This record gives sequence, structure tokens and C-alpha cells, in this order.
Amino acid sequence: MATSLRRRGLALGALSLAGALTLSACGSSDSGDKASGSGAAKTHTVKTAMGDVKVPVDPKRVVVLDTGELDSALTLGVQPVGGTHSASEDSFPSYLPASRTKNIKQVGEIANPNLETVASLKPDLILTSKVRDGDRYEQLRAIAPTVMTESTGTAWKENFQLHAEALGKQAEAKKVVADYDAHVAKVTEAIGGKEKAAATEVNFVRFVEGADIRIYGKQNYIGSILADLGMGRPAITDKAKDGFSYDVSPEKIDLADADVVFTSTYGDPAKAGATKTMNSGLWKGLKASKDGKVVKVDDRLWIAGIGYTAAGKILDEFQAKMTG
Repeated sequence: MATSLRRRGLALGALSLAGALTLSACGSSDSGDKASGSGAAKTHTVKTAMGDVKVPVDPKRVVVLDTGELDSALTLGVQPVGGTHSASEDSFPSYLPASRTKNIKQVGEIANPNLETVASLKPDLILTSKVRDGDRYEQLRAIAPTVMTESTGTAWKENFQLHAEALGKQAEAKKVVADYDAHVAKVTEAIGGKEKAAATEVNFVRFVEGADIRIYGKQNYIGSILADLGMGRPAITDKAKDGFSYDVSPEKIDLADADVVFTSTYGDPAKAGATKTMNSGLWKGLKASKDGKVVKVDDRLWIAGIGYTAAGKILDEFQAKMTG
């Protein structure tokens, strides 16, 4: 009798195990989705700069470790629980609505997050880039699935698509891109059309505390937006190192001349050399200066925004400055 009951129990146990395996298999798919139980979160696989990563289909607690990731999340309607700030600021970019950033926990500086603070937020997804946090990838992935892009800046549109995939917001991303393309076309028309845009040379000069003055080339965030608008760029931009920037001393600032010169400053204007340079005879001798076509803009928006929400605001400001 006891032997019979034991055999029956073993048989039932085997059936239960087989049933569980069957249910698990049914909950999986080639795309990487899986459901290992009624309380388990479904996941899908995302191809990242660090390889394939399984992430929640619908992440609820997202930590972003750079401004581009922050812009992407908010643009796609996702409210991060944590985020980093730049070394020169102790808050999130002001171009983003305060109502959307006030409840985001500060987790340290960009490229130097406090991992204990990140872990305390119990994230289910972390968004960042290899160039910022590649050396701490293993520590981050131990906290939560971590999706890294290769870099930031020029690849912002491709990065946005990866962010959208990781966040499960591909449909929303398509609308964002379509709206941006329509906005670009509208601004191009407002400033006189494609031919006038191409015939107008624009430079972007950034004063950086502790570094030389940067004449921005074409391979960066703002350069890509100017390219979308079809703006002309001076020959000096072709000399930019890796396409990013051509760095000069104040004594060579005349190399930055163009029909229109946009400027921004990272850090203290005096320490960055902006105040002295822009009061110099060389600067005042620029064609753009003489024509009243030097435009000061917000560095945190035009350089550090690196996303579609920032791009939309840049386009609006660009149109206003070029037609005003």
C-alpha cells in the first residue's frame, strides 16, 4: 500500500514538473520574451553595445545616467526614478519641464554615479552609454538590466531608437521622429528654404572652462541638427578632429567667423575665457559680430540636451534667431 502511494506521488510530481516546463516554454518566444510564472515579469532581448541584454517588457523603475537618456525617457512618456547631473550643475536641465524632473532622485554626476544610491532605488532598467559607464558595466548589471549605447552625441537618433526598444515604446518613437522631421521642414521653409539655408554658413563656438575654445564640427549633436536643416558650414569645420571640434586659443578666434555664429559656455564665463574673448578686437572684427549675427544660447540645451525634446526647442530658437 505504501509503495503504491509512493509511486503515485512520484508520478504526480513528474507530471507537475512537466506541466511547469510546458507552461514556461509556452511563455517564451524567439524574441526572448518569457513568463516563468504568474508573478514573473516578461522580458525581451535588446542588442546593446555590451551584447544582448534581457530587459522587462514594461519597465517601471528606470534609472538614466546621462542627459540623452533622460531626454529620451521623458520624450517617450517614461518617468525615471533616478538620474545623474553634469559636473557643473547640481540639477537637471532647465529645458525639461520641472514638473517632470522634480521627483527624479539625483544619483550623482554623469560618468560618476553613486552605485549605492542607484541600487537603493531598486531599478528594473538602467540606461546609459559605454563611453560614460563602460568601466562600471558589471557593477551596474548586477543592480539591474543595463542597456548601453556605444557613445553619445552624433548617434543620438540611433540611441533614441535603442532607448525606445528597451522601454517598450517603439510606437511612440515613430511619432516623435515624424514630428521632428515635420518640424525641420517647417523651420527650413521659415528661414528662406533649402537654397538660402545652404548658402548661409553657420558656426557654433563653445567656451569651456579649463579647455581651449571649441569650434564645433559636423560630427556632434548640434552639427547633426544643422545638417538636417541643410545649413552651410564654414571650411574650418572640416578640420575638426574626428569631426567633433577644431580647438583654438583666443588669439585664433578669427577662424570661427561665419555668416552666423552661435555660442555657448560650459562653466564660469570668465574662467572659460568667454568674457575676455568676446570683448577682444578679433571677436568684434568677425563678420558675424559686425552684422549682429552672434547668438548666445543655453549650453545645457544646445550641447548637452542630446534628444528629441531638446531638438524641438533648439529648432524653435533657431527659427526665432534667424528670422528675428
